[in-house]
Amino acid sequence: MPNAVAADAPVAADGPLLSYVVNVRAGHGTSAAVQKEIGRAGGSVVIAYDRIGVIVAHSKNPDFGKTIRAVRGVQSAGATRTAPLAASATDETGTTQALSAAQVARAAGSAAAGQEPLEPNQWDMRLIGADRANAIEDGSRKVTVGVIDTGVDDTHPDLAPNFSPAQSANCVGGKPDASFGAWRPSEAAADHGTHVAGTIAAARNGIGVAGVAPGVRLAAIKVADPGTQIFYTESVVCGFVWAADHGIDVTNNSYYSDPWYMNCVTDADQKALVDSISRAIRYARDKGVTSVASAHNFNDDLASDSVVDTSSPDDSTPVERTVDPSECPIAPEMLPGIVTVSSVGVTQQKAYYSNYGNGVIDVAGPGGDGLKPADTPDKNGRVLSTLPGGGWGYKQGTSMAAPHVTGVIALLKSGHPKATPGQLEALLKKQADEQTCPASYDGDGDGVVDAVCEGGRQHNGFYGNGIVNALKAVTK
Repeated sequence: MPNAVAADAPVAADGPLLSYVVNVRAGHGTSAAVQKEIGRAGGSVVIAYDRIGVIVAHSKNPDFGKTIRAVRGVQSAGATRTAPLAASATDETGTTQALSAAQVARAAGSAAAGQEPLEPNQWDMRLIGADRANAIEDGSRKVTVGVIDTGVDDTHPDLAPNFSPAQSANCVGGKPDASFGAWRPSEAAADHGTHVAGTIAAARNGIGVAGVAPGVRLAAIKVADPGTQIFYTESVVCGFVWAADHGIDVTNNSYYSDPWYMNCVTDADQKALVDSISRAIRYARDKGVTSVASAHNFNDDLASDSVVDTSSPDDSTPVERTVDPSECPIAPEMLPGIVTVSSVGVTQQKAYYSNYGNGVIDVAGPGGDGLKPADTPDKNGRVLSTLPGGGWGYKQGTSMAAPHVTGVIALLKSGHPKATPGQLEALLKKQADEQTCPASYDGDGDGVVDAVCEGGRQHNGFYGNGIVNALKAVTK
């Protein structure tokens, strides 16, 4: 007999309203039975993804997680947050430096024939040979990249030509909303997804910047809570499932799933979050989706056995804890089936902020480094891309490195339309430019060694298999 709440047992409902993921054995029969027990335990079902065995539920019962974990057929269950629904926490995504009219005019005045007006400032595209690659292959219209992020402003003139409304949605809360425009950012501060989208596939249309793969299609899958820019598990699960079911070939994931920077599987709640996202990634991969994620910006060695996490939970009050990344992975970037990306600046050296780790990092991409100025009209070592409202601006971070890699995979998919995710990942690593570990690394130039790179030239903790090369991706 299942362990469940007795029919006449009173159910506590005096706790905060929280969201939960409940992971069950795949199959509609099990899911249906568990959904009944969710109601008996004082919960309500938001959506059930029966194909992967993930149910999203809400409850005010402070014992809901414990109760549901005891139900037959439930393999893990946990709260996706520590603050009540509609929390007001914030998640820093980095400072944006918007271009002034004078900067736009200066760049346009220095653009060569055939360049986009702001392309002189795109040192990142030249670093990976994207400008030369575009003369050979700018990407197939049959390839769609899904930007799982804060939303994308599809009205931007650099993005509108490539945008696919039919493949876009708002997944905030775990249940997709495909109504027109729902995928757009909720506020001006949520410019992260629009910036990422421009790096991947801003059109070569004579207006602003150019993306790595300016001929492919773009879809927006919004997963960040409005007003918070926090990426909760239920939204991330929805994002991967949406991509899988709507013909998306590649996803970019420049975030980590909040509220835990690292999710320790020894904790019942955090284990459930890892389980549900892992199921969604596996489902998407089985449907042919290749997924890329940023390694993040704490200069942490993700291959070590000890990392200090001072930011979790980031939706309430963080508590400092020391964790082992092998037991407490960052989701989704440290989960199976993900291409994990570190960041370099204009010198091709690991950016001072970038996480690293031998055996964790797959490849590196240009994410910018404001400490290393570029030889461009603006002298800015950050990455220039699109912003909501039709503007352009600079950002830096592994969030900016990942879309360069995503764009290269889109080019590879264009040239190898029948390639599986595994085959595309092999091609990606093969075309990367090998990068040797530095003898000593002082990323911020203060005279102190900031990180130690382990591994050889062909694969190491700073650069993985190397820095991606768009030109090789379309010529080799």
